Amino acid sequence: MSPDETHSAPQTIHISVMPEETLDALRPQPGGVFIDGTLGGAGHTALLLERVGVSGRVLAIDADPQALARADARLGEAVAAGRLLLRHGNFRQMGELARAAGLAPVDGILLDLGLSSDQLAARERGFSFAADGALDMRFDPTSGESAADLVNTRSDVDLADIFWRYGEERFSRPIARRIVEARRQQPITRADELARLAAGVVHGRPGGVHPATRVFQALRIAVNDELGVIEQTLPQAIHLLRPGGRLAVISFHSLEDRVVKDAFRLASTDCICPPKIPVCVCDHHASVRLVTRKPLIADEAEIAQNPRSRSAKLRVVEKL
Repeated sequence: MSPDETHSAPQTIHISVMPEETLDALRPQPGGVFIDGTLGGAGHTALLLERVGVSGRVLAIDADPQALARADARLGEAVAAGRLLLRHGNFRQMGELARAAGLAPVDGILLDLGLSSDQLAARERGFSFAADGALDMRFDPTSGESAADLVNTRSDVDLADIFWRYGEERFSRPIARRIVEARRQQPITRADELARLAAGVVHGRPGGVHPATRVFQALRIAVNDELGVIEQTLPQAIHLLRPGGRLAVISFHSLEDRVVKDAFRLASTDCICPPKIPVCVCDHHASVRLVTRKPLIADEAEIAQNPRSRSAKLRVVEKL
């Protein structure tokens, strides 16, 4: 990361969700080693650094170079001291990154899933349907297909499947057909252009959810393979923990939470044989215990201060 990148990075506007509940769940102690797999605005990272003290270390990962630049500017002293290790990458690479840094096993891991307020506010990234920026939506703008690539190359059947599977959009088929019709005239390259196409099919109520909300969510999930990444990451995150170490995951919509819930249930169960089999043959053993049988949610005071926290759910497991 160059000095120019660091100094040009704007300050974060992202507010970390459930900070106290997260710290209580992870129980960081002086000298501890932790991974923040979703650096974002670095709010949780800064709190972990404070708790682990000068003898502890935190590995913070983010696919977004801008997030890393902001964190470097804000927490440069910890970076220089070797207490904070900033790494560019997807959090599904955490095992490789932790081992390369000589940090495995670790005392705790945090995943704060989804989109940060900084990314949503960056008009040029195309995450917001209210922006006139390029239709990109990649967490890592340096690699992979953009939302514009998907919108302009996939069939109406494929697009409808994306909108239904990842956005649960009831009008997925007519929206997909409208997109295919529009792109025959010219490629769809701007976020506000896609929003208008969706709004032309889904007529929202005044003051209600924007008609393009589910389409934008679905495209973002598809572009970044968010659910697949979570499924790949959770087992390796559990493997990275030392006995007694904890994994905390904050999700923001039902699709994410379902993946986390199912993965934690499986990891906390001994036998997973079908009920009709009289004797266990799976040789599956629980690797964690559930710390939260039901997810923790933000209280009313936090929701009033940070409305984004309304949909947040925090689930926690402890390594056996």
